[in-house]
Amino acid sequence: MSIITVLDKSVSELIAAGEVIEKPASVIKELVENSIDAGATRITVEIKNGGTTFMRIADNGCGMSAEDVPKAFLRHATSKVREKIDLENIHTLGFRGEALASVSAVSRVTVLTKRPEDALGSQYEIAGGDGSPVEECGCPDGTTLIIKDLFFNVPARKKFMKKDVTEGNAISQIIQKIAISHPEIAFKFIRNNKLDFHSDGTGELLEAIHAVYGKDFARDLIPVQHEQDNISVKGYVIKPLYAKNNRSFQNFFVNGRYVKSKSCAVALESAYENLLMTGKFPACVLLLDMPADSLDVNIHPSKAEVRFSEEKKVIDAIYFAVKNAFLQNHLIYEFQTKKADWYGGTPKQEETLQKPLIPESAPVSRPAIPEQKPQFPALNQQDMPFQIELPQPSGYMEQEPEAPKPSYHVREALPKTLTVPDSYLDIEPEPQDFETAPVPADVPETQPVLKQETVQEYHDPVFPPEQEIFENIQVIGELFANYITAQSGDKMIIIDKHAAHERVIFERLRRENCQQYQQQLLEPCKILLTLDEFSAMEENPELLDRLGFAFDFSEKPCLIVKAAPYFFAEMNLEEIIQEIAHNLYSGKVNPQSRALDDTLHELACKSAIRANDKNSLSELQALAERVCNDENIRHCPHGRPVMFVMTKYQLEKQFKRIL
Repeated sequence: MSIITVLDKSVSELIAAGEVIEKPASVIKELVENSIDAGATRITVEIKNGGTTFMRIADNGCGMSAEDVPKAFLRHATSKVREKIDLENIHTLGFRGEALASVSAVSRVTVLTKRPEDALGSQYEIAGGDGSPVEECGCPDGTTLIIKDLFFNVPARKKFMKKDVTEGNAISQIIQKIAISHPEIAFKFIRNNKLDFHSDGTGELLEAIHAVYGKDFARDLIPVQHEQDNISVKGYVIKPLYAKNNRSFQNFFVNGRYVKSKSCAVALESAYENLLMTGKFPACVLLLDMPADSLDVNIHPSKAEVRFSEEKKVIDAIYFAVKNAFLQNHLIYEFQTKKADWYGGTPKQEETLQKPLIPESAPVSRPAIPEQKPQFPALNQQDMPFQIELPQPSGYMEQEPEAPKPSYHVREALPKTLTVPDSYLDIEPEPQDFETAPVPADVPETQPVLKQETVQEYHDPVFPPEQEIFENIQVIGELFANYITAQSGDKMIIIDKHAAHERVIFERLRRENCQQYQQQLLEPCKILLTLDEFSAMEENPELLDRLGFAFDFSEKPCLIVKAAPYFFAEMNLEEIIQEIAHNLYSGKVNPQSRALDDTLHELACKSAIRANDKNSLSELQALAERVCNDENIRHCPHGRPVMFVMTKYQLEKQFKRIL
């Protein structure tokens, strides 16, 4: 049997350093956080060769006394924690006292530091954990750390370093995220003697975002401000139309600390459900402030993750914060127009909603006139707040072959008997009994009356009261048998009637209680769940009943499905239940499965009016009024925008009436 020995200090220091210092970016993160804790308002970071040979972090913080400098490089030496109870109420970014000890164990470090009240500063050098005597020197207030030859004594770690540009990019990302979380601090990042990034430190979050991601990203954001259960959520989220191709632009900060949190991501993406196109993800910069004793930041070596004591409250706070932001900012998109180039040049590529009428191959002898031509899906019919004629059952894509196919997916074909009952229409039809299977929807022969009702959200969130966004809406006509043109004050409104009507139907289907479609299964279905998922299902019987399911919980952890909505007959019931259970366990505000949403998408699409359907001016007027003043109708269920707005000022500017 092997003999147990105590490791030499030099070896144990290297092992401990390996837990904290993975690459140059880890060094920068730890030391910049120390600068922030020291009260710095200006921080400069300089690197060479990706930080492998040279890093410098200079701040104007409180500095250190000559006596404290050597102690700062000892392991578990810190000014931020005194007793055990302090770990339950951490307000600083650092607290373990490991950063400087770990950095000095694997590099050559020089520190220059001075307190404002001292006449002279201190200089201290330490390499591989061995330090030299502290010397007096002249230096500015604050602390400057110079790190050279990272991993000079750990060649095994050094050979796993990536290219200099990759390591430098990782450092840049760290600094940018810290700059966003602390907009009151001016940051400067110098890479290989060139200024790579800087922020002004004005304290304005949007300015910090602009400095990091650019003006185009900042322009597409809407503000978030919400407080719930002692949790404050503020920041910005991106408009659904401008969502990104991945989750790289999701930034969550908890008490000033950048964290990676699945719970926060779940809450954010739940708020964007049915607003995004397939393959798109929301972007955000959200700052959460909560009591320090309600989270644990001491669960990850680099403090990149946190654990919430009441995770559900955090999810709800983010979800309702984003939902409220959508309602308060209306999600109404303005036309983006290209600036005309009167000299025949090629305009820069932008996200615009028009293309030149002149072909690219044609000679440019005069300025190209932009054509406003939004690209939207074609249409279908039912749920109109007026009387219409049903179209032929052929697919609408045949009518407009050039239109893109809707980006949604349904796992199985829908039952042929699945139709939209009149109760889902925005009309007041004759009373009907839906205790059995729903009656096929027939459009009333008489002119219907608009139903006045308040839209009720899934979990009754406290949203601002509904108010009219547009006044005196007047429909002018219809473009290309698909786009409603209307005027409201000094605004011109263009509405995609199929996309808008599709969303009207989808919202009504989704709000209604699915219990009326519940059908007993001839043979109960047994589904195996994890214990956590089973418990989550067992704790939410009313919610499951509202979704149209009936369960037997007597064979834990197997769940027995006794009844389900009849339109799941041709779908994989096991996958649907497992997804609902997982959503409940994950804390999603709306645990509804994607399969159900896909079903409702398909049903709404088949039931909505289509392009080239003939509608009277009064019918278009009724739809325009419903769309313009209903906050939930801003995107079709597939994520495409429903309406665009152009102001009189923008229009006159296009005609050069205003310069």
